[in-house]
Amino acid sequence: MRIIIVGCGKVGQTLVEQLSKENHELVVIDVNPDKFEQVEDSDAMCIAGNGNSYQTLLEAGVKKAHLLIAVTGSDEQNLLCCLIARKTGKCQTIARVRNPVYSKEVEFLKKEFGLAMIINPEWAAADEMARIFQFPSAIKIDRFAHGMVELLHFRITADSPLNGQQVIDVRNKYNQNVLICSVTREDQVTIPGGDYIFRENDTVSVVARRYDAMDFFRKLGLMTGRVRNVLIAGGGKISYYLTASLLKAGIHTTIIEMDKNRCEYLAEMLPQATIIYGDATDEKLLDQEGVEHAEGFAALTGLDEENILLALYTKAVSKAKIITKINRIGFSSVIGNLDLDCVINPRIIMADSIVRYVRASRNSDDSDVENLYKLEEGKAEAVEFIVKENSPVTDVPLHELKIRKNTLIASIVRDGKIIIPSGQDKIQVNDSVIVVLAGYSISDLKGILEQ
Repeated sequence: MRIIIVGCGKVGQTLVEQLSKENHELVVIDVNPDKFEQVEDSDAMCIAGNGNSYQTLLEAGVKKAHLLIAVTGSDEQNLLCCLIARKTGKCQTIARVRNPVYSKEVEFLKKEFGLAMIINPEWAAADEMARIFQFPSAIKIDRFAHGMVELLHFRITADSPLNGQQVIDVRNKYNQNVLICSVTREDQVTIPGGDYIFRENDTVSVVARRYDAMDFFRKLGLMTGRVRNVLIAGGGKISYYLTASLLKAGIHTTIIEMDKNRCEYLAEMLPQATIIYGDATDEKLLDQEGVEHAEGFAALTGLDEENILLALYTKAVSKAKIITKINRIGFSSVIGNLDLDCVINPRIIMADSIVRYVRASRNSDDSDVENLYKLEEGKAEAVEFIVKENSPVTDVPLHELKIRKNTLIASIVRDGKIIIPSGQDKIQVNDSVIVVLAGYSISDLKGILEQ
């Protein structure tokens, strides 16, 4: 696909990095040509100019483009850019819109501006954080089949009952309706066989219904109930969206913010929350606000270094479920060694949602990409397909299919019922099929078969 990205800030740079891996033809527009240095390793064509300019968009080839993504620092400019692109060419458009004022007007904006999608990295990050605080034993939760099926990621500790056990024993001993999908060990992602042995610090993903997942985690001695209170360091947009979600779930939430005007705004917008005017990096203030007794803690200041220090301090003095926001994409190996429990990167979440849309746009005749999640920095994927027509993968027992290595059919949803598949099960038309794979990517379900 030919994709135009308007805005080469940190978000635009992340999109270039992610979409270039998908082998698309990329054009990047920004008013500041110095920013192009950050994407010079890609094959993207760079144009210095205003993305709202008709002439600039023509130069970028908007009339032949399949998709335009506007991610400048201004919501209004992004919307205008998409509107001009729609009037000029026939491409689909995606706009980044971050202001909470517009959060309740998404459907209206999509319709009036002809947008394929509105992305809000802060809202998406907050939504993922809220899911984790409501199931704190997980470090990441991905949803499929309209929330009927979840892929839950958790880490094995030294005292975990799974430590030293084989995969084949887990389902029989803990829950037949939970399927082990992948294991990450020392940056390597494996789709394990039955003889695979779990070790301390493995990150494991399982697919299950929420009810079965809760039963599974309960038998492992892990917490399954939501946290009752959350302390948030920093009062930015993510904190606003997260607090609104937590309050709706009945979770008491406190925000510490050092900007007085921002505190007044948050107090007005979130009257049920507790807003503290102060510096969240002040150890005495944290202790005063009860960090030791917090069940949930989110480090959401504007500085990665502050967030890391806050998370490590909270981990040392409490048993809270801790979420750390990290904006930088580099140094992932160093950050991984810090044992930060749960790390969230809003730009990666946003980029993944766009890759999901782009992959879905390549839909084949027999299957549609309904959902997609990148796992472990793109080393693996979990993809949901809707089966539209008969194909080489339908009406054949799974054990007879020549499925590619490092591929697992994790779940089949049929007529509202969830099937954790065995070798005798068959994929049928209209099924929702969830596939976990490592080392390659696909845009249609046939791609799981050996060539």
